[in-house]
Amino acid sequence: MADIVNLRQARKQKARADKERLAEQNRTLHGRSKADRERDRLIADKAEKFVAGHRRKTSSDPDSPNIGPKSAPRFSDKSDA
Repeated sequence: MADIVNLRQARKQKARADKERLAEQNRTLHGRSKADRERDRLIADKAEKFVAGHRRKTSSDPDSPNIGPKSAPRFSDKSDA
């Protein structure tokens, strides 16, 4: 004689097993320790500081001094004579 199987319960058990398998895959892919996250954050901060330190300042920056021919002092011909 065959065993009687409750299809509703079997369906739920299969769904739980699939969900657990997916969770295990995600833990292996995305799970990182606190030390790993902290190390990656420090590396990213260091790289950002390095790039920011080598970034050229544009004339639209309020902190940059005006350099160029338009900011040069103007002299009249009368003062040279």
